Amino acid sequence: MPDRRTELLDAALTVVSAKGMKGLTHRAVDAAAHLPEGTTSNYYRNRAALVEAVLDRLEQLDGALLEDQGRAGPPETIEELAGQLAALVLALAGQHAALTRARLALSLDKPGAVTAGHFRLVGGLEQALSALGVAGAAARARDVADYGDGVLLHLLTVRRDGQPDAAAIAAAIRRLLAP
Repeated sequence: MPDRRTELLDAALTVVSAKGMKGLTHRAVDAAAHLPEGTTSNYYRNRAALVEAVLDRLEQLDGALLEDQGRAGPPETIEELAGQLAALVLALAGQHAALTRARLALSLDKPGAVTAGHFRLVGGLEQALSALGVAGAAARARDVADYGDGVLLHLLTVRRDGQPDAAAIAAAIRRLLAP
């Protein structure tokens, strides 16, 4: 059972996902958490404190998600890496879509707030590419991350009713990494 702070922050992420940053109020979080009015303000005295705590919770959830995706260990081939990244994109657009929408809303409101997480992701990808002997690993890691972000955005917006194709996403990643 999550503690009260975690419960409030998860409710806040739900609010941001559904209503954007303008919808993030103490009252909206109380309602989303099904708690008495005033509960959120008892834990987070002002909106700035609430937003900061929400960003910390988002980073915690992102870390757990990346850890879950990487449990099989580092990829041994470009094909394996492409498959892992395609699966991650589909998970972020499917099962974790609400968290992704919240991340996008937060990043538009506070662009610097998600920078560290982005650079951790790109750095990990660069390490994986270097270990696989991919030339220009740093630039290619950025390219693949940018592609993944674009696909993710499209899956949540213009292609939200389509059936995502993991094989097509993996093939595009392989093309980006081809010599």
